[in-house]
Amino acid sequence: MGDNSATDIQLQVARAAEPSGKAPEGTGSPHTFPVNVGLRRARLLQGLSNSERNVVLEHADSRSYLSNSVVAEQGTIADRLFLLLTGSARHFVITSEGRKVNLFWLLPGDIFGGASLLREPAEFVVSTEITRHTQVLVWKRDALRTLVLQFPRLLENGLSISCDYLVWYLATHLSLISNSARERLAHVLVSLSRGIGQKSSKGITLEITNEQLANTANISPFTVSRLLTEWQRNGVLLKSRGRLQLCRSDQLFNKTP
Repeated sequence: MGDNSATDIQLQVARAAEPSGKAPEGTGSPHTFPVNVGLRRARLLQGLSNSERNVVLEHADSRSYLSNSVVAEQGTIADRLFLLLTGSARHFVITSEGRKVNLFWLLPGDIFGGASLLREPAEFVVSTEITRHTQVLVWKRDALRTLVLQFPRLLENGLSISCDYLVWYLATHLSLISNSARERLAHVLVSLSRGIGQKSSKGITLEITNEQLANTANISPFTVSRLLTEWQRNGVLLKSRGRLQLCRSDQLFNKTP
C-alpha cells in the first residue's frame, strides 16, 4: 500500500495522558482530524515519509490549553515534547529576584520541551506559557526516545531547531550593544536574515511577528511598527502579517534626513 498524500493523513489521537509535575492537565479526547497549518510547518517532521510521519503522530496525544496556562516549568524534568498546532505560546524565565523575563514567541509548527529528545534526562531550561488558546500534540519522553531510535531524522531536526536559538541569541546580543532603537532593530533583522532567512530573487524572507522583533531588540512593539513602516515606505522591506521580506538590508542603518 502506498503512502497517503500530506493532506489526506489522518491522525488517530489517544486520550490525553495523565498530568505530570506542575503543568496543567489540559483537555483532550479521542478524535480524528486532518493535517493543519501547524503540522505542515512542523520542522520536527521534515524529511520523514508520510508513513513515517503517521507512525510518529500516532504516538502523540492531543491537548487544548487556555491562555495563560503554564504547560512547561523551568527546573522541572523535561518529560514531554510539545508541538503547537494552533494558537501561540511564549518562553519565559523567572529570575532569582522573582522577575518574569519574556523570551521567544512560538507559533503553529513550533516545538518546545526539546530537552526531552536527549538520551539523559534533563530539565526544562525555560518555562512556556500559552498566550492564545491553543491545541498541541504531546509526546511522552519514553515514547519519544523510542521514536528517535527508529527515526534518527527526528533528532537531526531537533538539532537544527536548536541552532536557530543560537541565531536568536546572537541577534539579541548584538542589539543590546547598540545605542538607538533603529540600530537595535536593524542588527536583529540582519542577524536573523543571515541565520534563518529564506533567500529568493526579491530578497530574504523572515517568518516573524512584530512582538518577536520587539522582544529580541528590547524595544516596544509600537517602535517596531513605526520603524518597519518607515523602511517599507523607503523600499527597504515589505511587511505583511507574520512575514517580512528584506529587499535592501544595506539601507537599514541609513538615517532618515
